[in-house]
Amino acid sequence: MTKKQLSYLRGLGHHLSPVAMVGREGITDSVINAVDQVIVAHELIKVKIQNNCPLDKKEAAAELSRRTGSTVIRIIGKIVLLYRENKDKTVERKK
Repeated sequence: MTKKQLSYLRGLGHHLSPVAMVGREGITDSVINAVDQVIVAHELIKVKIQNNCPLDKKEAAAELSRRTGSTVIRIIGKIVLLYRENKDKTVERKK
């Protein structure tokens, strides 16, 4: 991704609310399934890493990205912004 594309996605993600949370159980299959379903519908989502999560925020972001096939756009505090293009969507994209 180019810097311009990353900047654009950061701007779109600014006003989003977290749609999934990673808690004391860490990144379980149910968390991955939930994130995967939401990211198919929305492409750009926020995931909150709770304070009691056994993983560091960077480790959690990398694991989420790897297991869902998405890209980490930004980590702000305990919030991870993830993006995965849905090729079935016919939304015009800014390049």
